[in-house]
Order: sequence, then C-alpha cells, then structure tokens
Amino acid sequence: MKTKLLLTFYLLIGYTLLYAAPVDNRIKIDQFGYGSTAQKIAVISNPQTGYNVTTPFVPATTYQVRRVSDNVSVHSGAITTWNGGATHAQSGDKVWWYDFSSLTTSGSYYIYDSVNDVQSYNFEINNCVYGTVLQQAMRSFYYQRCGTSKAVPHAHANWQDATACHVGTQQDIDCRLVSNPVAGTSLNLSGGWHDAGDYNKYINFTFSPLTDLLLGYIESPTVWKDNYNIPESGNGVPDVLDEVKYELDWMLKMQRPNGSILHKISVTDFSAASPPSADAAFRRYGAASTSATLTGAAMFALAASAFRSLNIPAMTTYSNTLETAAINAWTWASANPSVVFSNTGFQNVAAEDDDYGRIAKRVCAASYLYVLTGATTYRTYFDANYHLVHLLQWTYAYPFETPYQDGLLYYGRAPGATASVVNLIRNTYSSSLSTNNADNLPAFTTNLDAYRAYMNDGNYTWGNNQFKAQQGSMFASMNVYGLNAVNATAYHNAASGFVHYLHGVNPTCFAYLSNMGAFGAENSINEFYNSWFVDGSALWDRVGVSLYGPAPGFLPGGANPSFAPDGSFGGTIVPPQNQPIQKSYKDWNTSWPQNSWEITENAIYTNAAYARLLSKFLSPDCCTSFVVNINGNGDVCAGSVVNYSVALTAGATYVWSVTNGSITAGQGTNIVTVTWNSGTTGTVSVVQTNAE
Repeated sequence: MKTKLLLTFYLLIGYTLLYAAPVDNRIKIDQFGYGSTAQKIAVISNPQTGYNVTTPFVPATTYQVRRVSDNVSVHSGAITTWNGGATHAQSGDKVWWYDFSSLTTSGSYYIYDSVNDVQSYNFEINNCVYGTVLQQAMRSFYYQRCGTSKAVPHAHANWQDATACHVGTQQDIDCRLVSNPVAGTSLNLSGGWHDAGDYNKYINFTFSPLTDLLLGYIESPTVWKDNYNIPESGNGVPDVLDEVKYELDWMLKMQRPNGSILHKISVTDFSAASPPSADAAFRRYGAASTSATLTGAAMFALAASAFRSLNIPAMTTYSNTLETAAINAWTWASANPSVVFSNTGFQNVAAEDDDYGRIAKRVCAASYLYVLTGATTYRTYFDANYHLVHLLQWTYAYPFETPYQDGLLYYGRAPGATASVVNLIRNTYSSSLSTNNADNLPAFTTNLDAYRAYMNDGNYTWGNNQFKAQQGSMFASMNVYGLNAVNATAYHNAASGFVHYLHGVNPTCFAYLSNMGAFGAENSINEFYNSWFVDGSALWDRVGVSLYGPAPGFLPGGANPSFAPDGSFGGTIVPPQNQPIQKSYKDWNTSWPQNSWEITENAIYTNAAYARLLSKFLSPDCCTSFVVNINGNGDVCAGSVVNYSVALTAGATYVWSVTNGSITAGQGTNIVTVTWNSGTTGTVSVVQTNAE
C-alpha cells in the first residue's frame, strides 16, 4: 500500500460560512474521535459541586450527531440518565449518556443539543483516528532525549533545542560519582531520556515505561510504524523500538564490567534551565544497587526478545548484546541481593529502592530471561518465587503494579513454562478482573463511573493519568492473553473508556495531552510542569500566551486530590483544591511554592502507559501519517532564493509544487531551492509517496 502525505507551507482556501452553535463543554466526547465500529457514548453533565458549577443545565431529551461540513443530522437518539439522576460523587456532576454507536460512517461530526442550541467539540469517525495521536505521544520521548540536539527536521521548528544538552564539563559525558566527584571517577554516561519535568535520569524509573513500550510493541507489532519523524525513521525498525533503543543504549553505559548497574544520574538539587542545552549544572551518578541491576536484567531481556523478533541482522546482533547484559546483571544481583542505594549527596531526591520492589523485579527478570533463553535456572527461580508478587499475594490486579503483573503473565509465553504455575497466574488475574472486586469489570458492567473509566478513590493520586492508562491496559490484557472470551467485548469497551476519559470524556473536558489543537483536540492541555517549557517562558510556557506553548503530545499527571502547595504559600489554590476527586486538576505550570508538578508534571512512564493503551485501538491496516511542517523561511522578498525541506524518509519520492516562484534545484528530493517572484503571496507544497 502507498501512503501519500500532502505537506503545505502556505495554503489559500475558499470556504462557505455555515452557522455553528456555541460549544458547551458540558457535552463531552473523545475530541480525537472513534473507530468506525467502536462503542461511542457522549457524556452530558450538569455540575452540582466544584469549580465549574454554572447555571443549571437541562439537556434535551434527544440529541443529534451532525456532520461538520453541512450541519446535517446523521443520527439522533434519546439520552439516558445515569444512576437515576444521582450526583456522581467523584465528579460532583449529574450525568446523562448519549449512545451513537450505530453511526459507523467515516467523517467529521459534532454532538448537537437542539433545545439549548449548543454543541460539542468536533470529532472524527474512522478506523485510523488515533494514528496521528499515537505518533505525537511517542514524539514526546524524542523531546525528552538527553545528550543530543533536537533540531529540524526532526524537531518541529517551534520546539527545537539545536545544541546537545548535558555534554559540558562534569555533565553526562564527564559524569562523576556523587560521593567522590574527582576526575578519576569520570564516566561517559550520556544519552537516555530525561525522566520527567526535570533533567534527571533514573534506572529504576525505566522499569514501567520500558515494560509498557516493549509489551505495547510485542502485543501489537503491526500498528507501530517507522514514520514518526525521529532521526531513525525509515530504517526499517518500528520507531517505538528505535526510541526504546535510545534509552537502552544509555542503560548499557550505566552497566559496569562486573554486571552491576549504576542507580541514577542527577543534579544534587532541583536546579534546571530552559532549554535543556542551557543547563550547565554539574551532574553526578549514584553507585550501583541491586534494584537498578535487576531493572536492567529485566528490561534488557524483554528488549532482547523484541529486537530479535525483527529478523534484521543488525538488530539480532543488538539483541545478543542485550541478552549478555541481562545475564550479567542477573548474575551480579544474585550474588549481591541486598545492595541498597544510598541517596547521600543528592538533595531531596527519593531513593527509589525498597525490599518488595527488588523481589518483584527479580521475579520479572526471571520471567523475561526464561522466555528469552529457555534456561532452567530462571524457570526454577520463577516457579519458587512468583507467589511473592502482590497479584498472587492479594489475588488482586492493581493498576499501580501493572509492570509486575505483566511480568507474571508474560511467563506463559515460554513453551516450557510450568503449566500449573501459568494456569494459576492466569486464573488469579482473570478472577480479579472479572469477579473479585468492584474496581475492575464489575465497575464497568454496573456503570459505577459516570465518566466510564472507574478507579477507586485511593487510586487518584500523583500521576493519576498513568494509572488510568494502566487500568485500561489491564482490561486489554484480558483479550491479549485470551483469558475470558465470553466477555471479550466488555473488556475491550472497558479499556476504551479510559482512552476516551483521557481524550476529553472527563469532568474537566480537557483532552489530557498538551497542545494538540493541530491534531484534532480543540480543548487540550495548554501547559504542564517541565523545566524546558518553564513557567514564564516567552516561547514555551502556555498555548495562546507564550509564542508556541509546550510541544505537543505530553500527558500530564492528572487529577490529584492530595495536592497541597508548600506551607510557605499560605493559602489554597482552587482548583485543584477543595474539589470532587476528578476535578482536582488545574491547567497550570507554576513551581514552588505552588508545587504544580503534583498535578501537571509529565513523565516518561505516563506517556508510555498511554501509548501502550492507545495502540490497542489502532488498526494494523491503518496507514498512519501526519502532516509535518515544511522547513524554510515564510517571510520572503521578490527575487529571494530560499531552501525548503522535509524530513528524509528512506525510499520515498517527493514531488514539489510552487506558485509565484520557480524551483531551481532539488525537484524529486526532500530539499528544494525556490526563487520567488514578485507578488503578495506564494505557496510551496510537496507530495511525499512512501515506498511502503
């Protein structure tokens, strides 16, 4: 199949004015859209408590779906009242549902309330509706890369840092041991991802994102494409694995010759600068620990299986390197089972180390190593210790621990896995998701959450959006592992509820991804806590206020009812304080003493959890593509000679077109030279046809 991308630098269009009713964000839909055959339920709210209480809202009894192009109604139906008209405690809203699942025709639509003459945000229906969204979410990892420039054509011109970050004196290429920062302890530990809103890098915190990205690929390999416009795009390797490899290459540098793995790289306080290349603070590494080494053993082994499956010689060689690293890490950790990380020398930075975590990571490492190698050593350890993981201890699948549950389920992929152990794990997981508690499928089948993405009150904490995504993936895993065929549709629909919640079907009506207006979300996140997109930045702070706002595709932490500003602030912030749980969110980016990071900080594990979940709702046959900017000067004079370019894709062909100018060089390539004529406007465009 050929994919055509039309990339236009300047476009003049004619249009017909049509009446548009005002948007009312009490009508909530997935702002990106729905698959053609997917369940589609809009949520209509009348807030009773919280910051968004306004005039009472009485919806029409019948709602419509209208086409954007001509305002013609293509579906109508009665709404249903949630829970007999009760107020939903977690949101503080009275709620109605409008089911328009029978509408399967591709197109652009909105929901319309004819009595109140209001509408929802626009949305799409088609089987490829989330392709571009996934690409943008994955591109957030490119912007989190450490030790490299982020420059056009791979970075958007609005969000580039053209100088490599953290490569200065006593930074990552010259990183020193925190307890003895002399030249003799210097190591080149460059690369990897910045962990979150700061520029630190932690081995243990890779366990969750790498698990999600690698299993996201292993579970659905055909939906991940090689066209995300990162430096490795077009190399024949799905870009999700290219991005993972960037992190793994750093982790390999963190491994010592004896197999141990250094714990982390960090500044000794929380200092930072914007953009990342401006940050000149000295950086230090922490000594090796058992927990970090077990993290490496597990992730190297899981990644080795993923890269080996590509059947590409260079990637097979890389897989062998990862396998050796995993075995060496396992061997060291087995001989050194209780080396605890010391945080001495790092100011106010958590140790990220605990007894249970070491047990669970060792069990996961044994699972991944056994599937990879078939060596009985790992099976023996797994069979003797799997019951120590909380899923088996509690008979409860818990969103905070999905990476550990994943490790247990994965064991069954090995042909020689002990059948009784595999069956007990599968049955325990299935029982928890199906019948054992109201947190899981019963919450969905009984409509416990008015917004169709139930989590109990205690699960709304720092990083809630990550746990929302992981809860959705828990439901999806029921179908991935074929654990309950009778309820397969229910599990699929339950998982999709968490996607829709993150895309706007929530009390705030935010599509919880940053700056996605150009990609289909009219009410996406305007700002979030990040040292690059820092509060007050004239370029990157807030959409509509700073010149560009933050880069697209970052998922913030989410609603957190335990949020509190520092005591020195001396007051409350409403919202997020004093709100129903799901409204405990504020779209802002003010650091200490307001401590906005407790609500809006993004992290690699948040985006990874989301990307894995979203991948379950992409069609393998979908040609995902996205529009990228043509790079070049748009403010020109008559006679100017200007180069324009797009990212190079291997095997692609390029056909350029120009109005009010002429192409003097480069036709057929990704870079052309244009000589402009006189006049007030001109256009340059390109049609890229990919070999695939």
